[in-house]
Amino acid sequence: MKILVVGDSCTDVFVYGDITRLTPEAPVPVFNPIREVSNAGMSKNVANNLEALGETVYNITNPNSIRKIRYVDHKSNQLVLRVDEHDYCDRISTGVLSSIKDNKCTIPMSGQVKIDAIIISDYCKGFLEEDDIQYICENNSNVFVDTKKKISNWIYSADYLKINSLEYQENKHFIDTNDWLLKKTIITKGNRGCSFKGEMYSTEDVEVKDISGAGDTFLAGLVVKYLKTKDIEKAIDFAQECTKSVVQKHGVSTV
Repeated sequence: MKILVVGDSCTDVFVYGDITRLTPEAPVPVFNPIREVSNAGMSKNVANNLEALGETVYNITNPNSIRKIRYVDHKSNQLVLRVDEHDYCDRISTGVLSSIKDNKCTIPMSGQVKIDAIIISDYCKGFLEEDDIQYICENNSNVFVDTKKKISNWIYSADYLKINSLEYQENKHFIDTNDWLLKKTIITKGNRGCSFKGEMYSTEDVEVKDISGAGDTFLAGLVVKYLKTKDIEKAIDFAQECTKSVVQKHGVSTV
């Protein structure tokens, strides 16, 4: 299957080190770095998970100017500090956006390609505006949206919306008062699993080492299984299995 991922991307950097004392100037820990690991994040992490699941993936995104740097105590795995660099990117060009129509898009070096599904991975860093997402949803089928934006009528034409429990609370009134949206919204709830149309889908308890990028993995697994089965409940179960595997690893990882 061919899947298009559209959205902001970043480089996730994990700096692991020791904390042995506080600085004398202030009650601030002194961090001694030991090793550094970098991974593609946000929409590129979704794309990487899709590739790991065996799919053909196209990713329309910003150049890697955004960096999220996490400083982690390697003994306790406790996050000490996060530093975000260049936390905003340029908007998708009109020409590129207009080419995403009728489940086709124009990809550099590949020309026009036919796609089976579109994933919108919107971290609200500037690459996609509400109008851009609305255009993609209205002009294509099998569109799955994961967005940090405030939900409104622009999401109407999406096939499914994936949000986490905090994002749901921020949009609760709008979602709960629109039956058309309730029927397409999947809410992930961490180690409790997720909910869809009021029904909870629990997940097995595992030792969690890092949840960074877990939502990206869930989204990738959801779309892959849905395209194969056309059964959203089976897709949810598979997505949770995929997520379970990555949270047991350090940093941003793939299935």
